[in-house]
Amino acid sequence: MKLELGKIKIKDVQFGDVTKVEGNVLYVNAKEIETLVLEDERLISAKVELAKPGESVRIAPVKDVIEPRVKVSGNGGIFPGVISKVQEVGNGRTHALVGANVITCGKIVGFQEGIIDMSGPAAKYCPFCSTYNVCIVIEPAEGLDTHDYEAAGRLAGLKAAARIGEAGRNITPDEVMSYETKPLQEQIKQYPNLPKVGYIHMLQSQGLLHDTYYYGVDAKVMLPTVMYPTEMMDGAIVSGNCVAPCDKVTTFHHLNNPVVEELYKRHGKDLNFVGVILTNENVFLADKERSSDMVAKLAEYMGLDGVLITEEGYGNPDTDLMMNCKKVSQKGIKVVLITDEFPGRDGKSQSLADAVDEADALVSCGNGNVIINFPPMDRVIGTLDYVETMIGGYEGSLKPDGSIEAELQIIIASTIANGYNCLAARGY
Repeated sequence: MKLELGKIKIKDVQFGDVTKVEGNVLYVNAKEIETLVLEDERLISAKVELAKPGESVRIAPVKDVIEPRVKVSGNGGIFPGVISKVQEVGNGRTHALVGANVITCGKIVGFQEGIIDMSGPAAKYCPFCSTYNVCIVIEPAEGLDTHDYEAAGRLAGLKAAARIGEAGRNITPDEVMSYETKPLQEQIKQYPNLPKVGYIHMLQSQGLLHDTYYYGVDAKVMLPTVMYPTEMMDGAIVSGNCVAPCDKVTTFHHLNNPVVEELYKRHGKDLNFVGVILTNENVFLADKERSSDMVAKLAEYMGLDGVLITEEGYGNPDTDLMMNCKKVSQKGIKVVLITDEFPGRDGKSQSLADAVDEADALVSCGNGNVIINFPPMDRVIGTLDYVETMIGGYEGSLKPDGSIEAELQIIIASTIANGYNCLAARGY
């Protein structure tokens, strides 16, 4: 499977009469996007606002972040099974508006949506403070069930991102990257003397608005499977959950998975990147045992020498992480875990809710319990009404002047457990 990813680098975003890219500037027709979003009768209003790096702007509560992309050639279309028809993707050519994002926000769905600051001390913890953001503030119909609201918000963001992504279809990219993973036997033969490395990608799927979708299928009803890494770049996986903001894997992060990117960089040099094992995170013990058994079996079947494993969320998912680690290790395969930590505000408690002896190589993406202060901003996109009930917030977090005191985990992607963030920890 070979995919060319054409990167169109966006250096500004402005409103315009036509949604287009011209001179590395993204112009957005707000009325067009609002009308598209409001085709869903579950939403009664939608407003497009722009947020740029360095502005005194706070966005909350954030539901999802999506990089606009368009499938230029090859099988299928962007976000298959959700926006496009169900067809295998990950080949041909795709164009990405790099530096631009669609962000959905508005009234809170659950209590685990977060904050993005475009400037100030909190901005340094969030990767989206440096992107040009098309924010869609949505309003649900009165009495709408939370799951219906989540679905409406998810589709609003994906539809808008797909429509905006079309603006890049006929643009000559600033850079074209080529990614290729061959069928298993061919891939192994290509670099027979290099260690065979795979990536175990754990998807949040524990219900309670904790869902992720693979080709439109809720991950909680799927069994572990093998996928080509390039499928992610066409939107085969989309976010549909309201987990803790700090380690929420947004749709952007599935499109731009840093583990996949790094493994491709080293592919053919000091390792042979064989592919991805996709699995879920479960509620019941029997399901955890079943999925982790299958993950270990697939890793063995692929003949892997080593794997990296990432999770989404913390607490209960730590058990899935450790089961995968233990069982894969027992197959004689080396394992490195990537996760974040929650050892309390003083850093003195156990960092993860579960642990096994085999978890002896771990990359930390930071401590989500650290308290930070957010100064007031000149403009709020969305609302701050729910700050004190968000994960990371508490009674008294929101001050009368609009400033906030809260745990770091209230910021979207601040400690995301796949490394697409600005924090790390060093062990001694």
